[in-house]
Amino acid sequence: MKIPNMIYGTAWKKENTTTLVFEALKQGFRAVDTACQPKHYREDLVGLGLQKAYESGIKREDLFIQTKFTPIDGQDQNNMPYLESDDIEIQVEKSFETSKKNLKTSFIDAYILHSPVYPGSKLQKVWQKMEEFYDKKEVGTLGISNCYELDVLKYLCNNARIKPTIIQNRFYAQSGYDKEIRVFCKENGITYESFWSLTANPHILNSDILKNLSVKYEKGVAEIFYRFLNHINIVPLNGTTSTKHMIEDLKISEFELTNEEISSILNLL
Repeated sequence: MKIPNMIYGTAWKKENTTTLVFEALKQGFRAVDTACQPKHYREDLVGLGLQKAYESGIKREDLFIQTKFTPIDGQDQNNMPYLESDDIEIQVEKSFETSKKNLKTSFIDAYILHSPVYPGSKLQKVWQKMEEFYDKKEVGTLGISNCYELDVLKYLCNNARIKPTIIQNRFYAQSGYDKEIRVFCKENGITYESFWSLTANPHILNSDILKNLSVKYEKGVAEIFYRFLNHINIVPLNGTTSTKHMIEDLKISEFELTNEEISSILNLL
């Protein structure tokens, strides 16, 4: 299934997760991102939100659901889907089984490694286990998140039997907006997903360029920036808790920025 142009992000939604996931789907989101990481996500409540959506008439086959295997360094060690003593392959397996149960589905559209693991031999073990899920047709595609070193992405692509087709990174100045990584993605058919797209970029949202475009197109500055991201082949995660913003943000495909306007925003990166 093709990834929609915007994904609803469920991090840090806590006890409001079910309500917000259902609301996002009701308003028109057709992609949901989560992780089997109780420290920052309530994946079980994402599943309840999905269930409510199905009961309202939304079909599972119309949704793109992606979740993640979070290595031990990213977990609260008092609340993990696996044991610290488990071999890394068993950790991946237990996490995946928990995700399917939480999300009430036998098929995950995209399964993502939440962050690289080191050394390379360990990364390959994790990836080979993820490839098994793909082979069994329990997963549609594989990806990696929080990967800011091009060499790591290249290593994975060179050593993987099933290549990553998604990278999901924070879109911010500290990484140089992943310019080299994004070029590599474009050359290799990898979808670049961004998170913290608004939070990390107040200087862009407050710029005269975006304010002027906001007036011209009668759209909020967030919508202008999301549209810009789509124009440069980025699929943003959107974690809004506002129904009003959900409705507005889902309309970004209704207008197009000119090449000159896209270039002027690119210059801000």
